[in-house]
Amino acid sequence: MLKTSKEIDIILDKISKIYPDAKTELNYSTDFQFFIAVVLSAQNTDKQVNKVTERLFKIIKEPKDILWISQLEMEKFVWSINYYKHKAKFIRLSGEKLYQEFDSQIPDDLAKLITLPWVGIKTAKVLLSVLYDKPFVAVDTHVHRVCNRIWIVTTKAPEETDKKLEKILNYKQKMKMHHITVLFGRYICQAKKPLCENCSIKDLCNYNVQKGKSL
Repeated sequence: MLKTSKEIDIILDKISKIYPDAKTELNYSTDFQFFIAVVLSAQNTDKQVNKVTERLFKIIKEPKDILWISQLEMEKFVWSINYYKHKAKFIRLSGEKLYQEFDSQIPDDLAKLITLPWVGIKTAKVLLSVLYDKPFVAVDTHVHRVCNRIWIVTTKAPEETDKKLEKILNYKQKMKMHHITVLFGRYICQAKKPLCENCSIKDLCNYNVQKGKSL
């Protein structure tokens, strides 16, 4: 049986106590730098992205800075990132569009954000959650895995999880879930070796119950 709204509240409260100051682990100083970091983070670790952006962010702070860097130069900065050529291209195109059409501001509207190159629903929700403190849960592999193991949802793909969470979570739950669930999935409810024995929500977790039965 899927978790009730009350049970979800209890679970989120317990995870919040583990990560009381939860926030993104991507380094940035400006909104546009965060945009770049999020684009680069797709299928890469935050640790790797931070290594790359340490140099890149010395010359790129705002969308206008993109106008002075070539595609080849951008590729040299991000070459160690997966799909670096595509990401370099889309960062430059997005920077140009932000400068020309959005007064160099990251839009605070989902529909406008997804008009930017490379920006899909997940990326847009990360930006809205972090930059504008809006009630969006960006469903990555960690959030998808955690929500299915706990039985908040039973889905096969992150995209399906995203749609389900939009329907079943209330405003407060959406505001609380994003960062803490990402961190929980990254460091405790790991894909291959979840740390179930020391998990504070193991009594509410279907994965842990099923795992115990199989021992």
